[in-house]
Amino acid sequence: MDYLLETPRLLLREFNEMDGNAMYLLNADPDVIKYTGDPPFESPHEAQQFLIDYPDYKKHGFGRWAVVEKESDQFVGWCGLKRHEDGMVDVGFRFYKEQWGKGYATESAKEVLNYGFTSLDLAEIIGRAARENVASIRVLEKLGFTYWKKAPCHGIEDAHYYKLLHPKS
Repeated sequence: MDYLLETPRLLLREFNEMDGNAMYLLNADPDVIKYTGDPPFESPHEAQQFLIDYPDYKKHGFGRWAVVEKESDQFVGWCGLKRHEDGMVDVGFRFYKEQWGKGYATESAKEVLNYGFTSLDLAEIIGRAARENVASIRVLEKLGFTYWKKAPCHGIEDAHYYKLLHPKS
C-alpha cells in the first residue's frame, strides 16, 4: 500500500474500493455525520461505488485521504483537502466515534496542511464547521485557523468558516 503522508501514529493514503465497508460504517453513525450535511450511504456497495468514482485525485491531484492507525493497521477515518467549484480549498476530517478524543483529527490535519502549503503551494486553506460542532472548531483553532465568516454550507445554515494563510504570506 502506498502512503502519501505519515504522522507519528497515522498513515494517510488514497481511498480504494476496499474501503467501501469502512466508509459505509463511518457514515452510518448519526453522531459522526450530525454536523456534515451528508446523508449516510444506503449500503456498503454504494460507499464502494462512491470511492471508485471519487474524482478528486485525478482532477486536482489531491483529495480526502484514508487515515490508517499505524499500530493496528486499521482504517480509523479520513482527512484531506478538497478543492471546490469556486476554487476554495478546505481541510476536512471525519473519524469513527471510538477514535474521538485521541487527537487524530489534529494530528492528521496538521500533516495535511503542511502538504497543502509546501507541496501544493496553496496560498490559503479554509476550514468549515457547523456552529454547534465545538470539537471540530477546537481542532481548527488548535491548527491556527482564524474565524473568517458565517455562511451556509451543504444545507447547514450557520456554518462557521475559518481561514489559514500560507506561513510565508
